[in-house]
Amino acid sequence: MSMPFYVSPEQLMKDRADYARKGIARGRSVVVLAYADGIAFATENPSRALHKISEIYDRIAFAAVGKYNEFENLRVAGVRYADLRGYSYDRSDVNARGLANAYAQTLGTVFTTESKPLEVELVVAEVGATPEADQIYRLSYDGSVADERDHVVMGGQAEVLADRLSAGWQPGLDLAGVVRLAVDVLGTQAEGDPRPLDPGQLEVAVLDRHRPRRAFRRLGAPALAELLEGSPPDERV
Repeated sequence: MSMPFYVSPEQLMKDRADYARKGIARGRSVVVLAYADGIAFATENPSRALHKISEIYDRIAFAAVGKYNEFENLRVAGVRYADLRGYSYDRSDVNARGLANAYAQTLGTVFTTESKPLEVELVVAEVGATPEADQIYRLSYDGSVADERDHVVMGGQAEVLADRLSAGWQPGLDLAGVVRLAVDVLGTQAEGDPRPLDPGQLEVAVLDRHRPRRAFRRLGAPALAELLEGSPPDERV
């Protein structure tokens, strides 16, 4: 009779974590930045249909890197959670912290009980009435949650890009400033040389604290081109 194959719990968790990290690193980076009027999200994504940045609820948005089918399922679950809670109680009871806790439970359960972890990393952000009230939560594949401030980079060469983002970000930047910074950071290559990015290659959205109720707004290629050139964007885009 052959002996059963044994793997220690420590080695099993390490293998799962390495597997998830490698899958996430293959994805294109997502940058999340706070600015004077809200929170901006940017990523390199030439697809106009498969979004990595999406609205969840009135003042809450979602950004992800990793396997599309896995984080899309999480996004849909988040929308359902928010809708149900807002309908059952009050719209003001739906917040980013509650949504982040729900995601953390799902990610943690899959990581510890399933044979394969989810190859995803998420940001759940909520824009407040003031910059001090903004909330940005970063969730890892194992369900761990980090309460971030000011800016976040996920996926790709996150460590290199985070250093460049920290060097360029400052409080009070306007929308044009954070968009230019995000494009500059996303265009950074491993060697450190800049790589030009066309507005059509980018997916950019904002949570604008001055918009009534629904704060989420996507910025199309024409609006991005105007911001990168220094002129104000058309609010209708």
